[in-house]
Amino acid sequence: MKILFILPLALMLSCCSSVKNQNTNSDQLDKQLIKDVEVLSSDVYEGRKTGTKGAEMARKYIVDRFKKLGLKSHPQNVNYAQEFTFNSRNGAKINGTNIIGYIPGKTTNVIVVSAHYDHLGIVKNQIYNGADDNASGTAALLKIAAYFSKNQPTNTIIFAAFDAEEIGLQGSKAFVANPPVNINTIAINLNMDMIGHNDKNELYVCGTFKYPDLKKYVVNNNPNIKIIFGHDDPKMGHDDWTNQSDQGSFNAKDIPFLYFGVEDHKDYHQPSDKFATLTLPFYNNATNAVLEVVKNIDQQSGFQNSLKDKMIMMDNPRKSQRF
Repeated sequence: MKILFILPLALMLSCCSSVKNQNTNSDQLDKQLIKDVEVLSSDVYEGRKTGTKGAEMARKYIVDRFKKLGLKSHPQNVNYAQEFTFNSRNGAKINGTNIIGYIPGKTTNVIVVSAHYDHLGIVKNQIYNGADDNASGTAALLKIAAYFSKNQPTNTIIFAAFDAEEIGLQGSKAFVANPPVNINTIAINLNMDMIGHNDKNELYVCGTFKYPDLKKYVVNNNPNIKIIFGHDDPKMGHDDWTNQSDQGSFNAKDIPFLYFGVEDHKDYHQPSDKFATLTLPFYNNATNAVLEVVKNIDQQSGFQNSLKDKMIMMDNPRKSQRF
C-alpha cells in the first residue's frame, strides 16, 4: 500500500532475538502477533506476489491460522478461498485468491475487517518482503480474529485477507462484486494497510471526513500512541488515501469505511521493508488500537440504528438497511 517512518530501537525482543526495538510503553508485546508478522515477511515467502509460490505459501499459513481460530468458511468459499481472475496491463490473465472467514454474530449485520496479504515478490533478484506492507495488517487481522473467536461479536464479522491489492485493489474489487453475503448487510469496512512502522508513534485513521459520525468510535486510552484523523479530504489530491487501499473498493459501493495506516517511510516498496525494520512497540499498540475500534463499533449501544440515521456523508448514502 502506501506510507511510514522509523522508531528508535533499543531493547532486544525476547521472542525475536535478531530485532531491536525501543519498548517504552507498558503494553507487553503480543508474541503471537509478532510471530505472525515475522513469518509472513520472511524470505521463505519470497515477497508474496500474487500468483507465485510465495503467495500460495502465505495463503496456506493464513488458512491454517483461520482454522485454529475456529473461523467459519462460507459455502461458496471452499476452505476460505475466494478465487478470481483479472487481466494485467499487458492483457495477461492473472489468478488471485482472497481468504475469507467469518465469526457469526447475534444479528445478520456484517462488519468486514480486512488487510491485503500480497506484496511485490522478487524484483531484480531482491526479495521485497513487505513486512509493513502488509504483513503487519494481515497479522493484526489474525489477532483481531483471535479476540472475537473467544468473545462472540454482536454483529457477524468477516475477516478478509485480500490478494492483489498491489495490482489495483483486485482482490477487494472481486469481493464487493461477488460478496459471500448480501452486500446490503455490510455495514462497514475496517481496513488495515501498513500499521507497523512509525517513529512518531502516529497512526492515521482515514474515513471520518466522509463519515464524521464514526469519530466517536475511535477512542484511544494509550498515551504511547497518537491517533490522527486525516488523509481523507478530496482536496488533498494524492495525499487523500480514501481509495489508495482496499477500503476504496467498499467506498465505490458507498459502504462506510475506516482505514488505518501510517505515512510514507524510506522502506516503503523497498527490499528494506523487512521484519527487522518494523517498530514493534508501535505496531503492538497500533494493533490494539484498531481492535478497540472494532470492539467499539460492534458493541456500542445503539450503533445499529445510529450509523444509518445519524451519519453525515459528503456523498449520497447508499439506500440500504445497514445496521
